[in-house]
Amino acid sequence: MKQVLLYMFFAIAVFSCSNDPGTGEPFDPDPPSGTDDDPVVVEPIPDVELMDLIQEKTFKYFWDFANTNSGAARERYHPDNPSLNENVVTTGGSGFGLMAILVGIERGYVSRAEGVARLSQILEFFENADRFHGAWPHWIDGNTGSVLPFSEQDNGGDILETAFFVQGLICVKEYFKNGTEEEMVLANKADVLWKGVEWNWYTQGQNALYWHWSPNHGFAINLELKGYNETLIAFILGAASPDYPIPAEAYHEGWAANGNIVSSDMPYGIPLYVEHAGGSNYGGPLFWAHYSYLGLDPRNLSDQYANYWNVNVNHSQVNYEYCVNNPQNYADYGPDCWGLTASYTRNDDGSRGYSAHKPGNDPGVISPTAAVSSIPYTPEESLAAMHFFHSKGETLMGPAGFYDAFSPEYDYWVAEAYLAIDQGPQIIMIENYRTGLFWDLFMQNEDVRNGLDILGFSY
Repeated sequence: MKQVLLYMFFAIAVFSCSNDPGTGEPFDPDPPSGTDDDPVVVEPIPDVELMDLIQEKTFKYFWDFANTNSGAARERYHPDNPSLNENVVTTGGSGFGLMAILVGIERGYVSRAEGVARLSQILEFFENADRFHGAWPHWIDGNTGSVLPFSEQDNGGDILETAFFVQGLICVKEYFKNGTEEEMVLANKADVLWKGVEWNWYTQGQNALYWHWSPNHGFAINLELKGYNETLIAFILGAASPDYPIPAEAYHEGWAANGNIVSSDMPYGIPLYVEHAGGSNYGGPLFWAHYSYLGLDPRNLSDQYANYWNVNVNHSQVNYEYCVNNPQNYADYGPDCWGLTASYTRNDDGSRGYSAHKPGNDPGVISPTAAVSSIPYTPEESLAAMHFFHSKGETLMGPAGFYDAFSPEYDYWVAEAYLAIDQGPQIIMIENYRTGLFWDLFMQNEDVRNGLDILGFSY
């Protein structure tokens, strides 16, 4: 999914100032203490103020910089080229956006009425957008609602992107279900939309779940959701579906590989508990600890294979320890500069690309969303990183929160750009850390609880 995102390139503007004495100011024998050449000093702020700042700035991605026609989340936003892909709406990122708007209401960034109006706009768009056996595509044209092919054969339903969107729909339903008449209409629409997803279609009649289906190519991509990565939420929602459920065996035999998902790997003496997909015995990119758990509460979540709070805490700790140990001796890696996950990256020639960073695939690029979004699991380590990122001022903080990625190793090369799927987890997981808002909303849903029961979870 993230690993195959298209990438764009741009040049970072370089500013200079003249010290030519013939064009400068008159000589001052008692100059002020600061000069234009001095580095900008960003004063530290308390933890609460820092979390407030990050949430409010990141909220702008989903409010100020959303697709104009649909109100939904754009795939990407580049401040230096704001019209780039302005009509490419992301389904999964829009699910994150639904939850971000609820934060905006809770924190007073927008009024409740404004939030309801925007959410209604988004849900109306998705109600009329292309669907494929109930699933939405990865990308949608924000003007027309038509599918935008993600790849040649990926021009139909994407069950995982749909699961991320549904996670947001369920939170919207629970948040507004006892509200005003207008709010209850919104809650009902969210409920109807998610219950229209034909999860069982994406099993191909097997004890498995498959990522894509195309009206032209069928299941030609044939990519099974299997092993520990970001896909757990799709199985839980599939089991929770009242009308189109998947069998429990799809989870146990497919995702969990009949128990072979259990791992004995212990990097840095920290047990991973589960086999991370792709064979990484130091854990995969950190978004695996975020996407499925934006609504799904891992604090007391366990089944016969693992305790998922321990899985996520240890995954985050291993990622942190790798950066602290810094086996490649990259500049500034350490206790307050850490976090490897999928994001924009720096290519060898200095251009911008995309990569799923993790131990074993580490080109010296830090992605702020990794540490920020892990704050429920590693609060002290995450806050230390957040303070470090904040100390860099406008180098790392832009109009919609922290920029997507940077490299201290290469003189603070920065990807001055944003992706919905990287901004969303930051505002959401900070809120879960502070109030548990989305964990409470999602877990109180009766269908979700039924799905967890069917799969044998304790929660």
